[in-house]
Parts: sequence; C-alpha cells; structure tokens
Amino acid sequence: MSVYHRPRSLPDALAALAEPGARALVGGTDLLVGLRHGTVVPSVIVDLKALDDLPDPLRVTDDGIAVGPTLTLGELVADPAVQEWFPALVEAARTVGSVAIRNRASLVGNLCNASPAADTAPALLVHDVSVTITSPGGSRTVALAEFFHGPRRTACGPGELVTGLTIGRPAPGSGSAFQRLTRRRGVDLATVGVAAAVDRSGSVTLGLSAVAPTPLRVPVTATVDAALGAATPISDVRGGQVYRTAMLRVLARRAIDTATDRRHLQEVTP
Repeated sequence: MSVYHRPRSLPDALAALAEPGARALVGGTDLLVGLRHGTVVPSVIVDLKALDDLPDPLRVTDDGIAVGPTLTLGELVADPAVQEWFPALVEAARTVGSVAIRNRASLVGNLCNASPAADTAPALLVHDVSVTITSPGGSRTVALAEFFHGPRRTACGPGELVTGLTIGRPAPGSGSAFQRLTRRRGVDLATVGVAAAVDRSGSVTLGLSAVAPTPLRVPVTATVDAALGAATPISDVRGGQVYRTAMLRVLARRAIDTATDRRHLQEVTP
C-alpha cells in the first residue's frame, strides 16, 4: 500500500521523492488512473499542491513565459499572452482529455509523464524551452529536446523534481500550429501529432509525437519529407506503421501551412 505524504516545503518534498518508488502528485490525471488499475504502485505519493515555496504557476515577461509545476492546462489556454505567442501550444493543450481533465492536469506533469504520444510535447519542442530540475544539491537546466530519455523516462532522477519551464517568446514574424490525428475525439491518445513553427525567414521546425520512442524536435534543413525521416513509427492498436507514416506527411504539411499563415500575428505593431 502506498504512503501518502503532503509536504509544505520543497526540501521536504525532495527528501520524500528520494525514496525508492516515490511518485509526485499534482493533478493526478495519469497517476490516479494507474493506481486505480494497479499498473502503478508507488511506495510514497508526494502531494505537491500544499508546497509554499514553489514558483508561481505562470509568470509572463517580455522575453516569454515561466511555468511552474502547478499550472493547469486550463489556466494555460486561458492566458492572453499564451494565446498570442504560442497558438500551437494552445491547440495541443485543448486536445488533452476533457475540460474537467484540463482543469486538473498540469503542463509540467504532462511532460514528466513522458508518453511518446504526449500532446503538449510537440508544441513545446518547436519553441525555445528549457526545463529546470531541482534536487537537494541545487538546480540544473536542460533543453526540452534532451529531457525525454524514453517511454516514461526523463532526465529527472530520484529525489529530483521539475520546478519550472522557461518558454522563450517567438521572434516577430513567427507562427505556429498543431495538428493531431486520433481514432476518436475525447480522451484517446494521438495516432500522430505534429506541431510546426515557421519564423520570419521561412525556416521550419517540427515537433512530432506518437511516431518514435520519445517526442521529437526536427528542424527542416532540406525538405519536409527528409526531415520526417527521423520518425520511426510502429504499428499498434491506434494505427499501422504505413498509415502513420503517410498521415505524418499530411499533418506536417497542414501544420506548416497554418503556421505560415499565422506569421503576421507576431509582427511588430507600428
């Protein structure tokens, strides 16, 4: 049986998370499902919602946004700055579950779950995003593209906690968009997910999900088809390898076209 712990300070939380098999709880939309079905049996459940010394859920500056571990997806998509600067992220976050789930699920938790089909990961990978990981010995920062180590595995080790994301504001004249294919609308996982960012010069960066063991960041340096060669989709209950490969190309071009059309939204106002 799991032990429930509700610390009030970050050092206390980190000490509890150092226990073998400990799991952090914020929104719990993945963890509680695992507990209910018996697929996850933590030794300690560390509830982070009562911590007094976590970073603010969302801080907006001229350079971008800083996201704390408790920011929910519902709060994310409602913020005017996020809507203006990161349309792909808003589109991706709105595909996660239902309204009720988005009002509990955290953006940081969605990334830390490290699902290969994570919806928000592609939309973040096309931007300049760094992840702050805190341990009893201090904090370190890694690029989001280096954060994912495999299915359900990240750069965050025992006794460590992701305490924030820093998302750089896109340069003027940039645009982004997100496309997702599923078997049905609602809580189903993505069959293919693609985000695209296009800068003022026309350079394209893609973020991909459900087509590799981890979400991928893929700069387009030659052709789109060549860039998509980094994907290694498999066949499973959500789609075959050939189908996924074909739809990846379709969604990538749709996302690029929409992101290109949105570039004027980021232009400097005279």
